[in-house]
Parts: sequence; structure tokens; C-alpha cells
Amino acid sequence: MMTRLILASASPQRKQLLSSLGLSFHVAPSDVEEADCPETDPAQRARSLAVMKAGNIAATHGNAWVIGCDTLVVASDGTLFEKPRNEREARAMITRLSGSACLVHSGLCLQSPDGGVFEDVSTSVVTFKKLSEAEIDWWMKTGLWQGRSGAFQIDGPGQLMIERIEGDWSSVVGLPIFLLGKLMREAGVLNSFLAD
Repeated sequence: MMTRLILASASPQRKQLLSSLGLSFHVAPSDVEEADCPETDPAQRARSLAVMKAGNIAATHGNAWVIGCDTLVVASDGTLFEKPRNEREARAMITRLSGSACLVHSGLCLQSPDGGVFEDVSTSVVTFKKLSEAEIDWWMKTGLWQGRSGAFQIDGPGQLMIERIEGDWSSVVGLPIFLLGKLMREAGVLNSFLAD
């Protein structure tokens, strides 16, 4: 039986990025509660959550390689921005990010069928342009801040708020492709999942 590759995420953006590589995979979202992760250092937290999510799915999917991911945003003053719970929180995050740079940590874990773990974190710097009240109002109205760490996205209209990015664009979207290729090569499985 062919070993399967599973993406432990419901994110359509991650699914699209993985599909763009021509890899054959299935989707099985993890049900890990992010609040259960005790790690507070943002980069390590993203990494730990990626490992937890991969392990969560691997536990019920034998004979599968599992990809777990987690993306966290850290404002210039060190404040960790996870997913906003409501529009008020989202507006506060975007207002804080306006005219400043933030760090985006994307943790990635590839777990093998025998429990081996290949993990790392990709960090990028995203600099926002100075946003007017009208631009912030526009962003709130799009609703695209929902379910996004830091209340922004960089794979659609949200790009209009960005001045520049240093690092891996795909990592900011939520699935660091360069890092995934590196981990899959280290694990010796990249060619196994490339579509014919």
C-alpha cells in the first residue's frame, strides 16, 4: 500500500500552496487546542504547535507522513498576535501593525509513519505601510482578517497593506514551501509524493 501524505490543516491557503507543488496528498485537519501549548516564545510556540498538530493526526492515521503547521505574528514591540476573536481585536492588531514591521514565524513539522519528526521554523519580516482610518475600515469590511494570525493575509487583497516582505512569501501565507522541500529531502520522501 502506498504511504500517504496528509496535511493536518483546514486552511485553503495551505492546501493551495501544497497543491501547487504537484504533490499527492490528503487533508485531515487537526483538532489541537492552541491554548493547550505551554510554550511562550513565539518562534518555539509556532514550532511546538506544528509538532502537536502533526502528532495529533499521525496518531489516528497509520502508514502516513503528516505535515503540521502553525503561523504566529509578533508585533514590533514583542506582542504576540494570534487569531483575533472578533472585529475589535482585529482592528486593534491592524492599527498596531500600521507603519511598522512584524515578525511572522511559521513552524513546520513532517512526521513519519514510524514517529520520526523533522521540524523547523521559517521567520519572515513583513513591513506594513502607514494605514489611514479609511484603509483600516476597508480591511475590516472585507472580513478577510477572520481566522488569520495578526488579522491580516498576504495572499489576496491584504497585500495592498504591505510595503515589503523579507523572507519566504509562502511562509507568511502559512506553509513555508522552501522549508518543506528541505525537510522532505532530509526525510528522503520528496520524490515519493510528486505526482506522476
